[in-house]
Amino acid sequence: MESQEPLILAIDNGTQSVRALLFNRSGELVAKAQTPLTDYTSQRDGWQEHDAEAFYLQMAATCQQLFVESEQTPEQIKAVVVTTQRATVINLDAKGQPLRPAIIWTDQRKAEIRSKRPWLWRLAFRLLRLKPTIDALEREAEINWIAQNQPDIWANTAHFLLLSGFLNYRLTGEVKDSIGSQVGYIPFDYKRQCWSGERDWKWSCMPVARSQLPKLVAVGDTIGTITGAAGKATGLLPGTPVIAGAADKACEVLGSGCIEETMGSISCGTTATINVCQNRYIEPRPFIPPYPAALPGHFNGEIQVFRGFWMVEWFVQQFGSPEQGRVANDNRSVEMLLDELVVATPPGAEGLMLQPYWNPGLGQPGPEARGSVIGFTDKHGRAHLYRALLEGLAYALREGKEQLERRSKIPMQRLRVAGGGSQSDVVMQILADVMQLPTERPSTYEASGLGAAMIAAVSLGYYPDYSAAVPAMTSVSARFEPNSANSALYEQLYKQVYQRQYGRLQPLYAALVSLLPR
Repeated sequence: MESQEPLILAIDNGTQSVRALLFNRSGELVAKAQTPLTDYTSQRDGWQEHDAEAFYLQMAATCQQLFVESEQTPEQIKAVVVTTQRATVINLDAKGQPLRPAIIWTDQRKAEIRSKRPWLWRLAFRLLRLKPTIDALEREAEINWIAQNQPDIWANTAHFLLLSGFLNYRLTGEVKDSIGSQVGYIPFDYKRQCWSGERDWKWSCMPVARSQLPKLVAVGDTIGTITGAAGKATGLLPGTPVIAGAADKACEVLGSGCIEETMGSISCGTTATINVCQNRYIEPRPFIPPYPAALPGHFNGEIQVFRGFWMVEWFVQQFGSPEQGRVANDNRSVEMLLDELVVATPPGAEGLMLQPYWNPGLGQPGPEARGSVIGFTDKHGRAHLYRALLEGLAYALREGKEQLERRSKIPMQRLRVAGGGSQSDVVMQILADVMQLPTERPSTYEASGLGAAMIAAVSLGYYPDYSAAVPAMTSVSARFEPNSANSALYEQLYKQVYQRQYGRLQPLYAALVSLLPR
């Protein structure tokens, strides 16, 4: 009977929502429940936290909602896989209880540099001109901030986990996490895909002990089974296997079908990224590692545009009142209405150029980075600004594409685009024109969840390997070919203006940083 079809539950705990997603072995989304995540807190400007226990309770409630709203039953679920936002950290005591709110990956607090690095490493960093990069990583590490500012909490921390590890722990009772989920400021060896060796410099930069970190499990292996308590909370059957998944971006790459080095995977999410899946360890930038892929034994080279398509939300809040007012009497979203503005505005936004460096970075953009918009005249309005915003994000992603290609020496031949922005034909066409590559939209919007489900499908033996699972479980719903005239214009704007913009403005950004109060 169809009602007894075996299913896989993918739990996708992103930044904006937690989703419980049921997939069949063909990759079809059978049922879905979603809970928005809006209760983030900020005690100080730049901080962002979330009640750790609430993450679990909201996930559990979403699973319960799934069974209430769908015709599917817990008996159909053959495996559970967790994928989450990256680099969100949680402190647990010896009883497994959270000691403080989770620090979210978008949090901007900074630690002091207090580590005593071995002299050989200090010399190496200076010779390689990497000291600023290492210093920045040490300041960003949440471990360091907690140990410096909340020493009592750190002294009572028995387990220091990423959000993925916390949810896996609450589901199974096992202090374990997937190798594929380890993205954050932690002593992880990204090349060997295990905890760093005893003599690795990372241990000297972070006061964490190996015993405080979870046991790592290979992608696709079993972490444990649903406990009685977790079953009562979620509605899942106790004993259901929980399979080691991967981080949301890694699962998105897999769920988009991008397992070939010639395919670029773009995520139009809160953070915009371009990734390529490789079987070699290739650093996208020196000392910036590729992250573990959802494809076991592989790596995802990644370039980020930190604020990414969050900027669409920013634009809506600041300039989208007319569209927000129309939504009540229109079946379309605000973003769809804004697309009309873009279509009515010529490519190149009549000379308006936006560089989306809304947040500092390492390299380019550097720590002094600011966003910029140049080229204003009296004919420009908000439609031009919105088009310039989308084009600026596309230019930034093209920079990332070219960086990855230089490092790997393998050119990309086509792109797959997932995330919220991918649902816009306008965004897809701009990306195709700027990148000068065929640009495809996956059939499912839930690419991260699908990638997690694919891991379980291979683990359960539905497919012998990922090469068989990808064509069986993924597909493309639309393909956008570059418009030659638009591409020619974008090529000139990109090379003659955009690529020069940051270098020309960098001294002014640095001056702003030095002059403004901190």
